[in-house]
Amino acid sequence: MMAKGSRFEGVYKDGSEMNGAGVRQILVDRETGVNYLFWKSGYGAGITPLLDAEGKVVISELK
Repeated sequence: MMAKGSRFEGVYKDGSEMNGAGVRQILVDRETGVNYLFWKSGYGAGITPLLDAEGKVVISELK
C-alpha cells in the first residue's frame, strides 16, 4: 500500500474511490507504533490517531 522504506505502513484498507463512501485506511507509524485512521473521499481527507474503547491511542508492537 505504501512506498517501500516509508515511515508509514498501510495495514488495512476498505472502501472505494468510485463510490461516495470514500476510502478508509489504518496506517501504522513504523517508528512509534502509533495507529492512525485515514479517510479520503473526493477532494477531502482526514487523519486522526486510532483510539481504543477506553480512549487510549492504539499502539502496535514494532517488528
